[in-house]
Amino acid sequence: MTRSSNNWLVVGAVLSIALATGQAVTAQTADPTVPKEKIILWNGVDFTGWKLFLPDPSADVTKTWSIDKGVLRCEGKPAGYMRTETSYADYHLHVEWRWPEKPGNNGVLVHMSGEDKVWPKSLECQLQAGSAGDFWVIGGVETAQHARGGDRVRGRRTIKLRDSSEKEPGQWNAYDIICKDDWVVVLVNGVLQNVATECSERNGKICLQSEGAVIEYRNLWIAPVE
Repeated sequence: MTRSSNNWLVVGAVLSIALATGQAVTAQTADPTVPKEKIILWNGVDFTGWKLFLPDPSADVTKTWSIDKGVLRCEGKPAGYMRTETSYADYHLHVEWRWPEKPGNNGVLVHMSGEDKVWPKSLECQLQAGSAGDFWVIGGVETAQHARGGDRVRGRRTIKLRDSSEKEPGQWNAYDIICKDDWVVVLVNGVLQNVATECSERNGKICLQSEGAVIEYRNLWIAPVE
């Protein structure tokens, strides 16, 4: 079988997962119970399994990140992130977020590797209001879509495929990010918004950014993709 044929098999498998995920997102958002086959990535009570990073080692991370009643709150300042202590590959990541105040900028970083810094080598799945679903390449990470350029590429950014599928400020949104081999597929509230192929990184840590605006998260889980 040729490499091209193998690639199309991966495409079909990933998109099938993505479409199935999109049909289930609303139910998952309404019912926070995580199915047994999925692994809770953030436990809702503390930062077990995560590292909180700010460039200034003397900065108080508790002034940036806090937890209240199962909701993770990020003040957005100073710039930094919280990341998993474990690296992951071939997975489906589910993240719910909302803007409790004025909508702004943030993001989820996948395939993060190397030193902790602002910003680390990774592929950003954008959360900026109105642009959730865009990709940003950081620190030398590359994808086929970004490398070839075109109408959807602006600098390090690859614009999403469709108009925004985000909800109004204050409402909870669902981000589903499927990473399989060298593919990354993202859905926003069940809408397929972007596909990256031939990603130069296939595994790494997962980060939630602190990038300027107050944002809240809940219901973070991960499941393996075979």
